[in-house]
Amino acid sequence: MADILINDYKLEAEKYELEQKYSKKYLTIDFKVSHEMYHDVTTLLYRNDFVVNIPSEELEFQAEIYTFWTSFTNLYEQGAVGDFHLELIEK
Repeated sequence: MADILINDYKLEAEKYELEQKYSKKYLTIDFKVSHEMYHDVTTLLYRNDFVVNIPSEELEFQAEIYTFWTSFTNLYEQGAVGDFHLELIEK
């Protein structure tokens, strides 16, 4: 696991991959979202204008969503947890 900050919101990545693609940084993040986090995370993602900070890599860059998907989980239910897959590309 690694902490990744998106606009200063901390995500605990179960898995992430950072690579160069199309001459830009390309970041793939898999993380869990609980019922309690759902509103904050989706509000964050709707902005689609991010400052990404990966402390373990000593790296920060501007990004936007390249692609995104979630598991089919009703996160409005108390105790529910869903899988989120987020792919970001450097602006």
